[in-house]
Amino acid sequence: MKLFNNSLYIVSTPIGNLEDITLRAIEVLKKTDIILCEDTRRSIKLLNHLGLKKKLVPYHKFNEKKQILNAIEHIKEGKILSLISDAGTPLLSDPGRLLLNSCLNAKIRIIPIPGVSSITAAISASGFNDKFLFYGFLPKRERELEKILSSLSDQSFSIIFFLPANKINFYLKKFKLFFPHRKLLIARELTKLHESFYREEINKLKPFSQTIKGEITVVISEKTTKIEKFDKEKIINKAKKYLKRYSLKDTVDLIIETEKVNKKKIYDLCLKIKNKI
Repeated sequence: MKLFNNSLYIVSTPIGNLEDITLRAIEVLKKTDIILCEDTRRSIKLLNHLGLKKKLVPYHKFNEKKQILNAIEHIKEGKILSLISDAGTPLLSDPGRLLLNSCLNAKIRIIPIPGVSSITAAISASGFNDKFLFYGFLPKRERELEKILSSLSDQSFSIIFFLPANKINFYLKKFKLFFPHRKLLIARELTKLHESFYREEINKLKPFSQTIKGEITVVISEKTTKIEKFDKEKIINKAKKYLKRYSLKDTVDLIIETEKVNKKKIYDLCLKIKNKI
C-alpha cells in the first residue's frame, strides 16, 4: 500500500475493542512518520497492541494552535503524518478541525481512513429512524442546555448525544421535558467488556439509583406524530396563579409536573402572560 506525500491522514481507531481496527488503518500507521494524538498514554496501548513503534505527538484542544505550524512543516518536508483521537473517528467531537482547515489552505491533501464510530454503532443498534442528527456533547449550564434542547425538540430526526456518566440523571430529567413521546437508547461502553444497552420510553424514564460509569452515547428516536392534549385555558389559569408567587422558570416547572405538554409550548404561553401582568 503506497501512501501519498504532502498529505494528512485522518485515521479512525477502535472505540474499545482493539480488534476493531481496520487493515487499512494498520497499514497507514505502519508507514506513518509522526502520529498526532490526544493522549499519548492511550495511543501507546494501541501501538503496543499492533507491535508498532512510532513517534507520538500530543495534539489536543490546549496545544492545537501551537502544533499546527509544526505539523504543516513536517508534511511539507515529505514526512507522513496521521491524526488519531483517543477513540473512534477524529474530528467528531474531538480536536482537529483547525489543523484540517489549515492543511486545506496550504494545499495539503486530506485522506480519511474510515472505521469505528460510537455514533454509527449506537444508531445501528437503536431501531430508530436512520435519518439522524448528531449533536455531540451538550452544555452543562442549565439555561444554555434548555435553550439547545428547545431548538432540537422541533427536529423530526433521531438525535445522538455524548453524555458524561456522572451527570446522566441531570440530562435525562431534561430529555423528559423536551422530548415527550419519544424513545431513548443509552449505549454504554460500546464494544468493551461491559457493553450494555438501556431502552425506555422517555415518558417512563426514572433516574438511575446507582452511579453509572463508562462512555455513554444516547440516541433519542425521531419525533412522533402523537397529538398532545393541550388545555390552553387550564394552563393559562395555572400560569396566572403561579406567576403571582413564583418566577417564570419555577412556574413552567410546576405546570410541567401535571401537564404532559412540550415545555417550549408551556414556556411561550407563560412568557406572554408574564409580559401582560
